[in-house]
Amino acid sequence: MTPSTPLRRPLFFSLIFLTALLVSLRAARSDRHVVLISIDGFPAYLWRDESIPLPHLRQLAAAGAVAEAMTVVNPTITWPNHTSLITGVTPAKHGVLYNGLVVRGGPGQPNKIEPWVDKAKLVRVPTLYDAAFAAGLTTAEVDWVAITRPQTITWSFAELPDPAAVLSQEMIAAGVATASEIEAARSGQRNIVWRDELWTRAACFAFSRHQPNLLLYHTLNTDSTHHRFGPGSAPGITALALADRLVGELLRTIDATGRRAQTTVIVTTDHGFKKVDKYIYPNVVLKNAGLLRSAGATITRCDAYAGTQGGIAFVYITDPTRRAELRPRLIELFTHTTGIATVIDATLHASDHGLPTPRENQGMGELILYPENGYAFSGAAVGDAVVGPSLNYGGTHGYPATDPEIDGIFIASGAGIKPGVKITRVRTIDVAPTIAKLLDVPLPDADGHVLTAILQSSP
Repeated sequence: MTPSTPLRRPLFFSLIFLTALLVSLRAARSDRHVVLISIDGFPAYLWRDESIPLPHLRQLAAAGAVAEAMTVVNPTITWPNHTSLITGVTPAKHGVLYNGLVVRGGPGQPNKIEPWVDKAKLVRVPTLYDAAFAAGLTTAEVDWVAITRPQTITWSFAELPDPAAVLSQEMIAAGVATASEIEAARSGQRNIVWRDELWTRAACFAFSRHQPNLLLYHTLNTDSTHHRFGPGSAPGITALALADRLVGELLRTIDATGRRAQTTVIVTTDHGFKKVDKYIYPNVVLKNAGLLRSAGATITRCDAYAGTQGGIAFVYITDPTRRAELRPRLIELFTHTTGIATVIDATLHASDHGLPTPRENQGMGELILYPENGYAFSGAAVGDAVVGPSLNYGGTHGYPATDPEIDGIFIASGAGIKPGVKITRVRTIDVAPTIAKLLDVPLPDADGHVLTAILQSSP
């Protein structure tokens, strides 16, 4: 790939995309609102547990459409799946592989992850909010991800909110939030329950003040709690009940505006969750094999490096000229490592898992590792032990999207949705094209399908 290729490809896609938008501009539904809610880390098996008090979500499901499960995309972590939710494609196309942009360190050096790079640098295809904005509709986001400085969001209250942003200033002027609260959220000084509550205030205010045609709203406490205590634990159930209450606050706000009849509410997630008992340290495996050196917690030199994300790890060969030499050695090494269930050669089989090859995306490792049940990966390179107990860590995700415990939830209710519909399974990549259909905007790059079974004949 030549250095100029990354510049030409987005320009080519943009020209096609803008042409399609101009053709369909008159069709956009300016009288319609879609609210996409993502409750982070909500597994389908917990949704099916009727003992968990979720009155607002169950009311939405009873009045609309609900899936028994939603198949998410690999890697089954937050940013890649949220990006698939609003592009309708897998990471093989949209390019988001971590909770941030992967920057290879070069020969002998580990990678870095840059989370707050511009969306245009991170996401390789047009998004649903790009389509809505270009079609003349208004857009808003609250704590969405892979969305820094997108240029096509009308009102934004980011995960790290900008105190100077229009919505922040409006909230301060209206007495909905204080400048010190927004600054505390920006600096990450407050706990996740407090931040979820502030983000909910922002979502309610954005809809009440502006009634955007598309609102993206994301809560995080469920994910944090499931990581710490494990899915199905008492704290985890409490976190789900709290998320339901926050959804109820937004629904009451929509009702108060008088726009409920014109609003579609879709509730989903980015991934499910599995319980964890033990850690695997793949960078210790590399160190013990003489392929990595560390000083304390710092990796000082590495011929290979493992980027870990809970239930998945990507193994990188830091010097491209040594790939042919080291790849078979690494496959052999990790195939015989305790706790590792699957070793995949990404140069040959990445597309089978909805992922790009290292040649297509520098953020992709040469190998993909998945652990056995009960194990998760840790990136630490301290000591000599390859496996250890997962202290103060109860659950994670990242495991193959085919694992039923990684299935997520999907609920759709309101304008354009048939009431009382139950379907077996949807896919994360089906969400964006379905919303595009509701708003009558084009999304030509989507590989997912419109969920026609849940839509009224004239949505």
